[in-house]
Amino acid sequence: MYTIKLFLLILLFAGVQTFGQVYTDKIIGEKNEALRDSLETHQYPYSLPIWGEKVARKGYELPYSAGISVNYFWQKSDLIINNLNVGFNNGPQYNLDQIVRFNSAVSEANSVNIRPDIWLLPFLNVYGIFGKAKTSTAINAGIWVPDADNNWTEIVSFGTKANFDATTMGIGFTPTIGIGGGWLALDMNVSWTDISALEKPAVTFVFGPRLGKSFKLNKPQSSVAIWAGAFRVHLKSGTSGSLNLADVLPLDGAQAKVDNGFVKVADNQTKVDDWWNGLSNKDKANPSNIAKYSTANKALETAGNFLTAVDGALSTAGTSTVQYSLEKAPADMWNFILGAQYQYSKHIMLRAEYGFLGSRDQFLTGLQYRFGI
Repeated sequence: MYTIKLFLLILLFAGVQTFGQVYTDKIIGEKNEALRDSLETHQYPYSLPIWGEKVARKGYELPYSAGISVNYFWQKSDLIINNLNVGFNNGPQYNLDQIVRFNSAVSEANSVNIRPDIWLLPFLNVYGIFGKAKTSTAINAGIWVPDADNNWTEIVSFGTKANFDATTMGIGFTPTIGIGGGWLALDMNVSWTDISALEKPAVTFVFGPRLGKSFKLNKPQSSVAIWAGAFRVHLKSGTSGSLNLADVLPLDGAQAKVDNGFVKVADNQTKVDDWWNGLSNKDKANPSNIAKYSTANKALETAGNFLTAVDGALSTAGTSTVQYSLEKAPADMWNFILGAQYQYSKHIMLRAEYGFLGSRDQFLTGLQYRFGI
């Protein structure tokens, strides 16, 4: 039963958000008349974005068409685990949803990623994501079984934390619009994160709408921007894999806890059977009593079968393997974000962003360099 914790540790939840606050801005206002006139009369010198010259001649100031940024991202989030199935040595897997309860499942990630990008269209930025992450998942859970009165009690509790290294690749798109320094951006990306213990990479979808305002400084081409928005993560829920039991299961005391679990299951089964056998035929025909009896027996049978499988795996712990599958999702898909950026020039920008509210906290900072192509 303690190997359940192994499968909950393999939960990378590091949605990569790499939006950089640059945008195509419609120049308005009398004080910006000279800039607008220069844009309308000068030849646009770069190949990208497509239709860049046409847009510039209409009074839009475009950022440099290509860039590369380095970003650090930290995130801590609560997770929800469902449809947990566990088996040993390629034998049958047991669905443990009925008997396993999670007090907490928290994922934390620290990642560094590189993001090359281009402005494909004047109002559409396209970028790639290449990153390395260190992640950890801490869980606290227990195995619960019912008694004759349908009161559920915890027969075993466990908690643990493990660390993993991961590699992430992804692609993103950011449609934007800017007028007079105010702007709206709708950042979205999909990333694939590879962990050796997983059969398939974890797939994460991120959507981040932002509304902001840029303020020009006295230094030419320099500005400060602030924004507020939201951060939505959808983590593709299916996860499965196989691991060596000896690599993850603390063997000290495990057999004693399994034996104690057998005793508690047997005691509860006796209580349930005594309660049922003490009912009259009329009470046994009562649908509520039938449902209670069936639910208790099913939970106790699952717990007993699973303990038997764990017991067998412990007898050959050095060569035993554990197979698992589960579905996972963030406890809250949305949280709120605030951000700011200092633009030293049209080439160099430094930004920071913090996300909070709900069950997720996150922080991002990045340095960006832009150039024309």
